[in-house]
Amino acid sequence: MATVWRLLKRHGWSWQAPARRALERDEHAVELWKKEVWPHVKGSLRHVTAGSSSRTRPASP
Repeated sequence: MATVWRLLKRHGWSWQAPARRALERDEHAVELWKKEVWPHVKGSLRHVTAGSSSRTRPASP
């Protein structure tokens, strides 16, 4: 990651962050999403198992 930063800096780019939150932000909707939707999204991640990425060769035991 440090290499990317050096490359950007060399070309005159700088790290930018928003000065303030969006005026349209609905805090209640954000909190509701965090409580109701995020747990389902977070819990649906697939578990990684050992295998082959090749479609023609099966995974070895």
